Amino acid sequence: MIPARDPQETRPAGNVERVSAATPEPPWTVNSAQGGTLLPWGELWRAREIVWFFTLRDLRVRYKQAVIGVTWVVLQPAITVLVFTLVFDRLADVDSQGLPYPVFALAGLLGWAYLSQVISRGSEVLVANTSLITKVYFPRLTAPLAALGPPLVDLLVGLVLLAVISFAYGVHPGPTLLLLPVWLVLLALTAFGPLCFLAALNVRFRDIRQIVPTALQALLFLSPIAYSSASLDGAARYLYALNPVVGAVETGRFVLAGAPWPGVVVGISGAVALVLAVAGVAYFQRAARTFADVI
Repeated sequence: MIPARDPQETRPAGNVERVSAATPEPPWTVNSAQGGTLLPWGELWRAREIVWFFTLRDLRVRYKQAVIGVTWVVLQPAITVLVFTLVFDRLADVDSQGLPYPVFALAGLLGWAYLSQVISRGSEVLVANTSLITKVYFPRLTAPLAALGPPLVDLLVGLVLLAVISFAYGVHPGPTLLLLPVWLVLLALTAFGPLCFLAALNVRFRDIRQIVPTALQALLFLSPIAYSSASLDGAARYLYALNPVVGAVETGRFVLAGAPWPGVVVGISGAVALVLAVAGVAYFQRAARTFADVI
């Protein structure tokens, strides 16, 4: 008995071509950094829940089973301000721009603490999520974006501490406090460029995690945290403003404590921060093509 022939086998080749053309398979999507816009706004907006997921998970990991918890968020800047006061105020007699030195130092330290936390923890955000990077597709830029969120909790606690110390020294907030959202945007912009560079480099070169803490420690003393950039004059001050941290810290001191407006150094430092942010995102987007292969 001869088995019946499958109707598909007797179909003319031309019909097969017509059927295939009528029901084409969905095209492959290549994760390429070439072409398109620098920031894929639509894709990032659709992936906003992923940003929220990364942010919440980082907060849970950090504070889960923590013995000191939020108390350490208060103790760390308080101890640092105490040391700065003993060294820079009592011994070096640093100019605090008419403010009580503890208020002056803490107002600068809060911005620095946010920047250093974003950069140090954000540089590990891709390496810490290796399984997701290699198995699941999502816009890679959501990972560094999510790193901007968790340090805001520490910043909020620090602002409460600053309010208490300012009240104790008789320093009351002025109308400059209305510029708080502008300062927060400047902080995020300043941190985002180095964050993208280091997160992408850390995927390929794991030595980055050893370099970042030392570099941040050096940058702490190269930035106007314990002193003001107003102590420099002329060309030296403008050259010093090429440090992008200068604008963020000095603007924070102006907004939070009512210190004198730092002037043109904010524009120079902010421009450098913007250039670094654009360059950092561009490098990250290009390097993202090979993350899954080398991580």
